[in-house]
Amino acid sequence: MPITRAKSIDSLYEECKDFDLVLVPDAPMASALNRRLDQPHFGPFAITPRRLAARRREQAEDRLAFLEIIETTDLNWKETSYAVGNILQCWEYQGTSEAVLDYEQFATTATHTAVDCIADMDTTSTRLTEYSIDADTSVAVVGFKQLTELERSILPPDYETVDPFTEESFDHPPFRILDSPAAVVDVVLDTVTPENAGDVAVVLDAASQYSSLIESALEAADIPYYGGPGFTDDARHRAFLQLLRSAHAGRDTRVGDVRPLLTQLGMPIDIEHDEKRLYDLDHSEVDWLLEFRDEIRTSTFEEAIDAYEAVTDTTIDAFRDELATLGLLDDVVTEPAVDRLEFYLQSYEVPVDRENEGILLADAKSAAHVDRAVVFYLGLDEGWTHSSPRRPWVDRDQEFERNIRQFQLLLQNGVDQYYLVQDTNGGSPVTPCLYFEELFDEDFDRFSDLDSLQHSRAFRPTQDGFEREALDVSPEEVTALSQSSLNTYVNSPRDYFFSRLVDNPDKEHFREGNLFHDFAEFYVSHPDVITTDTLDEVATVMLDEVDPFLRGVDREVRLTKYRIGLQTIVEFLDANSPQSGGFRTPDSGRGKNFFAEYYDQPIDSSITERWFENTDLGLKGKIDLVHSSTRLLDYKSGAKKSAYSVVKHSALDPPSDKPNFQALLYLAHQRTEHPGEELQFTFFHFLETLDDVVTGDRSLENCLTTVTYYPVTYEGYIAREDTFTELQEEAANDCNKTFSQVEYEEYLAFLDVHEFPETRDKGELMESAFARLLTEQMKQSVGDYKYVKKGCKQALRHLLRIRNQNYFAGDVDAFEQFVQDRLSELNARRTGDERFPVQGLGGDPNYRYVDNRDCILEGGSR
Repeated sequence: MPITRAKSIDSLYEECKDFDLVLVPDAPMASALNRRLDQPHFGPFAITPRRLAARRREQAEDRLAFLEIIETTDLNWKETSYAVGNILQCWEYQGTSEAVLDYEQFATTATHTAVDCIADMDTTSTRLTEYSIDADTSVAVVGFKQLTELERSILPPDYETVDPFTEESFDHPPFRILDSPAAVVDVVLDTVTPENAGDVAVVLDAASQYSSLIESALEAADIPYYGGPGFTDDARHRAFLQLLRSAHAGRDTRVGDVRPLLTQLGMPIDIEHDEKRLYDLDHSEVDWLLEFRDEIRTSTFEEAIDAYEAVTDTTIDAFRDELATLGLLDDVVTEPAVDRLEFYLQSYEVPVDRENEGILLADAKSAAHVDRAVVFYLGLDEGWTHSSPRRPWVDRDQEFERNIRQFQLLLQNGVDQYYLVQDTNGGSPVTPCLYFEELFDEDFDRFSDLDSLQHSRAFRPTQDGFEREALDVSPEEVTALSQSSLNTYVNSPRDYFFSRLVDNPDKEHFREGNLFHDFAEFYVSHPDVITTDTLDEVATVMLDEVDPFLRGVDREVRLTKYRIGLQTIVEFLDANSPQSGGFRTPDSGRGKNFFAEYYDQPIDSSITERWFENTDLGLKGKIDLVHSSTRLLDYKSGAKKSAYSVVKHSALDPPSDKPNFQALLYLAHQRTEHPGEELQFTFFHFLETLDDVVTGDRSLENCLTTVTYYPVTYEGYIAREDTFTELQEEAANDCNKTFSQVEYEEYLAFLDVHEFPETRDKGELMESAFARLLTEQMKQSVGDYKYVKKGCKQALRHLLRIRNQNYFAGDVDAFEQFVQDRLSELNARRTGDERFPVQGLGGDPNYRYVDNRDCILEGGSR
């Protein structure tokens, strides 16, 4: 069925103007009809049934009933709220307050108590139940199907119904697709000014992100609005509630968890402390908060408010009044009391005084009529779908019919309607509101499948904004990249850009890793200072340093981890004593060493923590240990990676989704110091054998991953006689058997004629002409046997394994050019030639490895 066209307010007024009384389903429609009265009218004209019966502005009777019951009975807050919700809902659908007691599963003692209490209250539902319209009153009912049973109960025997719909279909405007919620909000701001705000309405799902976005955008633009934020949206109220929550959050509360609160309290803390425990932070800025947490268990809510107002120099009288209404003001701020308060604020909307001027923000699930000339509809996604109550007194089909009629009316408000939507969010399609499935005949999964227009974001000119000061300074050229900067830049240039601007908190694993590195460096210089007993002391000292990041229950486990890691480092260095490295770059990057200061012993080593900056190559970094002139070693506290993984993630064309160029970068520099030599880079994963220690099966070799650089091309390496000997003796059985029957000269001649494919993929290699020709050659030389065909496949796998687990001259040459290209590109972007894009060389970034995720819009290159 298509969307049915709704009658205009003017048309409805013409049909209803001769009646004494017009009943409508919602207050905005009543107001719109009343504004069209062209002659004096005695008494109400257009009105909702509830407003007519109550003779007053509607009140949230669920909240009022809740407050009455918790004050006059012994029921707890949650069972009271549950009972009140069921009673009022059943009353609405069945017409009497006692109707809920007809359902055995709901007729609990608490419900009986609540029913008796509510029966004595002067609620709108009570007045509606008792009210009846005089029989001689001429009554028109607009949208009879949208009225509930309780609302219909006041109708006289004779009345006229007015259908708010015509028999025509509504030719709805196209869905205007934008690429982000911010772009959607920008469209609204491009249209609205303080002068025309009274002619505009915005309809949205109040629980969606659009709500906070549009509110903050309108505030920033000084455009008045109403119908938006409620009692708990007040920043002062949120901060006070978080203060109460944090007081009972335990000793493991992190600084980052309470950062918004600290900001509100005027206690800024550097972001580097975000992941530390608040209780262990030695900063005077948080002393007040810690004292408040210690004293809160003997303080009343009123005393807590007094303390909050004193430290923030603000007042929260509305919050104080609400606590008095709840009877909490003189109660001690216990954790159960805070839980009850939070439950209440989540369950009920506390009334607030509003200025009813400016843009109207309307909740898509609350009203069907918005009497404004221009109406923007934001989102129109599945969040607009009503959730029908799952109660036995609710007719689900009738409820669905009521909701879909309201939805159709809502879509047609105003002279001009604008449906502003997103087609995707986070890379996934946005599901349109489920009512569209009933209204449209066509099949669709997303808004772009419907009548839609794609819009690019229009950047609005701003009158003010940040002040700018022109600087006559040329951008400083970047001459060298570290491995971490290169990894970040290749994954996402925009993330690299923000990493130069934004500070990030200290991380637990960074602190741990630095301490292990400092210990390893110290041990190389002073092995005589460290004994078996000393390692226990070192582990304890490390634990104390990392303790601010840990939960209390983690301490014993971490102490064991540190003790085993330290022992593994000692055993490795004892068994593999470093040799004088001949690493000629001067030590210009050595920082402080924790253990050198702890033991008051200087470190003066030419092989540990060696800094280099090779501007010819555009590379820089710090090498943990120059184990020998041809072997570099890096300590790793993370999980072990294979040589295959190391090489795979240093790929250039295209880059890996987890780019990591550390080994390749350091080897590129090392070969400039030892040209023509075979070089090795070893990752020492000193925590890899934690589980093996328990079983007594630890092996240092299991901690090591080594990649080798060979100063020849890959083609030259596999053509060596040593490689041919591996095929005869060290590869798989059928390979050994096959190649043992041919001479090296025949193998070399084959490689001289046929070029090994560039691929690193096993499947592509096996399907290549090279594989076919090698098999044919071996069959001619050895014989057409099954083991020959299988042996050739094993040989190819062996040769490919060599390529995929090592570096060769061509790989490092390509990497050096790759770095020069990145530097040229980076410096061009730094001069303003183009923006730093979100996408890296491999396309969309791997967001798991993006450090500044909050600064980057997903899925874009802007």
